[in-house]
Amino acid sequence: MVTPRTLRRPLVLLASLAALAGVHLVALAGPAAAATRYEAENATISQGVVESNHTGFSGTGFVNGDNVAGSYTQFTFTAASAGTATLVLRYANGTGAARTADVAVDGTVVAAGRSFAATADWDTWASATFTADVAAGSHTLRVTATGAGGNPNLDYLDVTVAAPSAVYQAENATLSQADVATNHTGYTGGGFVDYVNTTGGYIEWNVTAASAGAATVTLRYANGTSIDRPLALTVNGAAAGTRSYPATANWDTWADDAFTVNLAAGANTIRATATTANGGPNVDKITISAAGGGDTQPPTTPGTPSCGSITTTGLTLSWGASTDNVGVVAYDIYNDGNKLAEAPGSQTSTALTGLTPNTQYRLSVFGRDAAGNVSIGSQTVACTTLAATDGQAPTAPSGLTASNVTANSVRLAWTGSTDNVGVTSYEVRSGDSVYATVTGTPPAASATVTGLACASPYTLAVVALDAAGNVSAASNAVSFTTSACGSSDGGVPSSVSTISSGWTIPWGLYWMPDGQSALATERDDKVTSGQFKVFKVSLTGARTQVGTVPNVVTTGGEGGLLGVAVDPNWASNHYVYFFHTASEGNRIVRMTYNGTSLSGYTILVQGIKKNKYHNGGRLAFGPDGYLYASTGDAQTSSLAQDTTSLNGKILRMRTDGTPAPGNPFGTLVYSYGHRNPQGLAFDRNGRLWEAEFGNSQYDELNLIKPGADYGWPTCEGTCGVSGMTNPKKTWPVDQASPSGIAIVRNVIYMAALRGERLWRIPISGDTENVGTATAYYVGTYGRLRTVVKVPGADQLWLTTTNCDNNGNAANGSDKVFRISIT
Repeated sequence: MVTPRTLRRPLVLLASLAALAGVHLVALAGPAAAATRYEAENATISQGVVESNHTGFSGTGFVNGDNVAGSYTQFTFTAASAGTATLVLRYANGTGAARTADVAVDGTVVAAGRSFAATADWDTWASATFTADVAAGSHTLRVTATGAGGNPNLDYLDVTVAAPSAVYQAENATLSQADVATNHTGYTGGGFVDYVNTTGGYIEWNVTAASAGAATVTLRYANGTSIDRPLALTVNGAAAGTRSYPATANWDTWADDAFTVNLAAGANTIRATATTANGGPNVDKITISAAGGGDTQPPTTPGTPSCGSITTTGLTLSWGASTDNVGVVAYDIYNDGNKLAEAPGSQTSTALTGLTPNTQYRLSVFGRDAAGNVSIGSQTVACTTLAATDGQAPTAPSGLTASNVTANSVRLAWTGSTDNVGVTSYEVRSGDSVYATVTGTPPAASATVTGLACASPYTLAVVALDAAGNVSAASNAVSFTTSACGSSDGGVPSSVSTISSGWTIPWGLYWMPDGQSALATERDDKVTSGQFKVFKVSLTGARTQVGTVPNVVTTGGEGGLLGVAVDPNWASNHYVYFFHTASEGNRIVRMTYNGTSLSGYTILVQGIKKNKYHNGGRLAFGPDGYLYASTGDAQTSSLAQDTTSLNGKILRMRTDGTPAPGNPFGTLVYSYGHRNPQGLAFDRNGRLWEAEFGNSQYDELNLIKPGADYGWPTCEGTCGVSGMTNPKKTWPVDQASPSGIAIVRNVIYMAALRGERLWRIPISGDTENVGTATAYYVGTYGRLRTVVKVPGADQLWLTTTNCDNNGNAANGSDKVFRISIT
């Protein structure tokens, strides 16, 4: 059996959902849970070998099948419960021709002769997606080559199992004063329904429910006009309310409206009737989740975990069982905010494999039930894998030279190291900061280091590493100064100075309207005494505590006191706003700030679910005067696609917490399909840009539009699923894990946590496109959290988050930097 390996992040689906050739689907996957990864090197291999002679693979290698028809790789995976499995194969094909294979689940071919198209080279990986209905328990997926070229190289299989939900196409329903049409794009099935422009036209679906109870109905529609086209709903002849269907971008742009109805066991009818002379919107389909139960109660928190059988690359994790009103179907295991694996609900221990030697893992466990409800995380246990047996470090690189120095880069070359086993990589360093990493078999003894600041001095050296993580002594150092700063469009970061120190996880930072001071919050996830502080910070960096926010609690992870925003009309109302974790969930609240102290406390928004991780938390006022907020999926990924939920969303509201006029669903929800949105910033055209934590592969920069679906959990990064909006830029997760963003001179600056760098992404004029992204300060200042523009100046303020659980620095170690853009 293939054992799930350690994941650096929770996993999810990547590319577009591919239709199964020749198969008519009567049900599609409902809300998806996080995926579990199964590495190809642990699978059953017939006529093939495990190799590592190409880059970019996950785990310890990939499978290179023999170039013959019939060679195969067979994965074994586990479904915690019955449902629709989404199966994502990661592969590389460095030839110029596609390689074909039969993909079978439990011996039944679900995709015959599936084509795995050529990738750019053997170091470039792509994803292919399949679906299959599975029962709870163990299953196999076999990829069998059908051509003489054999299979592509296979890296891993990601598996997500979701409860099925019925799909009813509009063109198959009973129609009155409405017609089937195909003259617009993006619809599913054989067409869509176009209402006649008159009152009383309707679509009526005959639907079946396995049992009586509440069910979620998602109606997919398009409205290419500027007027609302409401529909009155009836269920089995009884009125079920009227829904608003406002304008979408055009008739080719589809949106989802989700609502709850009560269904009887067996046959039901759902009718949607136009209520105005304009008729209804174009309707593509409805999707209905399983009725019955309406279970919203999460399992109890699992008992404190413990580690045993620790080796260099694995351990056994045990925990106390959760309880649930219906039943626990699975446990999700996390390393801080990154999902490692899951185990069936019948187990209270699991083996974690593929871990890194001599590395501390901070593990917690979450219970999950069949309805997708997720418990609050267990306490965290810290476990360290054993050191590798190879204790001999490589020899030091030598003869380091620097050449081709530009304003932002330098070319380095050196004499390579030797090792008793083998050198696996080189790192270019300045002290403990890593500026570049060179990999390969063997790794090259040269590198071009980019993302340097212009007109700045540097001293760099090189170290070698082996597979056991042993690090050589440093090479000789080279010193140089980058060229003068140019006058390129938008400018570039140049001088950096520390403006304030002594912070512990500064999270929110927002300028007062006069631009003379800012308010800053400390998340304080290490503090248990309720010290959730708010500071006034002057232009010189001097800080004064102005108060605390009451009712804040930590989550032991990423919760606590998060975003802050100042009312544009502060001079007249003295209002400031905070996003924080409370006992029941996350809240958006308002307080009064008189310039020296905080007072009052008014709850504006509740009902935002919380969890240990994925809480969102950013606040920003738009040029329209409304307050925008980012919310995470609370580690329940299905919430992101539920437009009736406040989680996994960008919210837009008046300053009293009520929905802003023009919101696409008539609620607080402005956009949806987000995993853990963090950065919010408006450009010179008033458009909203957002930075978002991805999952296992891609972080995202998105241009946010009202009513748009940004894909989570169906997509991570760019995909081709109809109705889902692709990001404008993506990054591998180890290069980003983005948090705050800011815009200076039409350039987006994005702070990266895990990537420990500041990304510069130019907007291409007034278009919706962005140019080449460049990284600055790689590894120099550690984990970067929040970046804001200084009012009236081409400057940024940038905060670190090195005191959190991932940085592990002592309290008071975080700083605020000032960066000039020249």
